[in-house]
Amino acid sequence: MKLKLNTANKQLTATKEPVERLDQNGRQRSDKETGRLMWSTQVFVLDEDGGEVITIHTAGEKPNVKVGELVTVSDLEALPWATNGRNGVSFRATAIKPVAVPASGK
Repeated sequence: MKLKLNTANKQLTATKEPVERLDQNGRQRSDKETGRLMWSTQVFVLDEDGGEVITIHTAGEKPNVKVGELVTVSDLEALPWATNGRNGVSFRATAIKPVAVPASGK
């Protein structure tokens, strides 16, 4: 089951540089549907109830975000999983980008 998440009222900040998402053999994973390489980006999500650090996986080009930068995500999904008595939630988005800062009108 995939759950679409609305980030409209949340502030997201990159807390680690994007890194390759590796498999159990240390090789970079690729998306099963497209074959594009996978990346993991850790972000801090803040809203009126508090904050939480999550890791968001993306496929394709390495996200061009830096630590401390406000970011926006496209099509964020939560994917609950369970295997071998363990369970959790994985997060996936189609893109992570820096928040566009308006040009100053000097």
